[in-house]
Amino acid sequence: MKCGKRPKIIMVPYPAQGHVTPMLKLASAFHSHGFEIIMITPEHIHRQIVSRVEPKDQIMCLPIPDGLDRDTPRDFFAIETAMENNMPAVLEAMVDKLDEDGGVVCMVVDLLASWAIQVANRCRVPAAGFWPAMLATYRLIAAIPDMVRTGLIYDTGIPQHLGKVCLPNQPMVSTEDLPWLIGSLAARKARFKFWTRTLDRSRSLRWLLVNSFPDEYIDGKQTDQLVNNISEDYPLVFPIGPLSKHAMTKNPSFWEEDTSCLDWLDKQNPNSVVYISFGSWVNPIGDEKVKNLASALEESGRPFIWVLQSAWCEGLPVGYLERVKMQGKVVSWAPQMEVLQHKAVGCYLTHCGWNSTMEAIQCQKPLLCCPVAGDQFINDKYIVEVWRIGVKLNGFGQKDFEEGLRKVMEDGEMKSRLRRLYDRTMGEEANLGAMSNLATFVDDLKIIALETPIKSVHDFTF
Repeated sequence: MKCGKRPKIIMVPYPAQGHVTPMLKLASAFHSHGFEIIMITPEHIHRQIVSRVEPKDQIMCLPIPDGLDRDTPRDFFAIETAMENNMPAVLEAMVDKLDEDGGVVCMVVDLLASWAIQVANRCRVPAAGFWPAMLATYRLIAAIPDMVRTGLIYDTGIPQHLGKVCLPNQPMVSTEDLPWLIGSLAARKARFKFWTRTLDRSRSLRWLLVNSFPDEYIDGKQTDQLVNNISEDYPLVFPIGPLSKHAMTKNPSFWEEDTSCLDWLDKQNPNSVVYISFGSWVNPIGDEKVKNLASALEESGRPFIWVLQSAWCEGLPVGYLERVKMQGKVVSWAPQMEVLQHKAVGCYLTHCGWNSTMEAIQCQKPLLCCPVAGDQFINDKYIVEVWRIGVKLNGFGQKDFEEGLRKVMEDGEMKSRLRRLYDRTMGEEANLGAMSNLATFVDDLKIIALETPIKSVHDFTF
């Protein structure tokens, strides 16, 4: 082993766009702190990721087989099966190989890929958790035992009655909006089991890195920049985001972006265009709502860019694309940051995914909110009720759509609040706080690594 070699950090994201993107940006930040980065992803997305990572990014991407048949759709439950049953033994062998010289000082594991925490423990490698979403959503998951104990939900995760979840310094969320309440009753119970297992495994972590601001700007009150001891049993929490600020050589998108929409935007009036995207994970609103939204857009006459993957276009009215070709653009995938930064875009109709929310704040675009699942309901509460930088879309009919657009496009105070929120969460002081939290984590990691007798890290350069 040569002196001056970089210590290694192995990173394991959950295999979805909204998870891989911030972890790649975190990987870039770790590299700037002197670490060699190895990103482990399933084979079915490996090629897409590698095509977006340039050599100058200094991130090594390695594939891991998921053990699923080629024709098996990679939905939530198929991926869970692969993570629990097929991938751990392969990852353990990979970690042992990468750590032959004692150079692996940490594994950073997306909490939704909590199976890898157990691999790290078996390999005797320190593990840090990564939460790609808002700190408030982590607090909600962490409150599951209290929700069961107080009778708000059954031990299967199903609400015992309609009510509100009240956590300190957070807006109330309905029991109908809990993150695991998606799909059929059996699917909801299975998703809740996934979350309780994730919570149990996270208790062995020393650290949790959160893709959220040091100050979530709750009711205008500043919280401690380093949030420790959410519970005695939980890891130290380091808010290090939003990671959307950090640039890579290429935008780490899984799909080819249609850049023709940027040329189209150049021809539109300032603040006139409605940008619409419901993310990448599932068909978010169903064919009927796609049809209603398409009709509302057409009837409004407003220019628009709509990100609609080909599988979701079946809900469009007959002849729709031909009729609106002068009014708007329907694309399968867009360069979102470039679109949101464009002066022609006046608002963003969104599912309220965390990465999309942060990018809208970064580009200071007001939001028309249509949360669908998971953490999106909590994000919506902050957007609409706490930060007041958007409005909730009450439906996809023409009247609801026009009313929502009017509120979000004509509220001058909303623009002012966006500027203030940007300064508080992404300005110089906030950036310094996030970088300080990351540096504190790195310093603690170095202490742990140097105290670990089975590692030969004294020969490495931190």
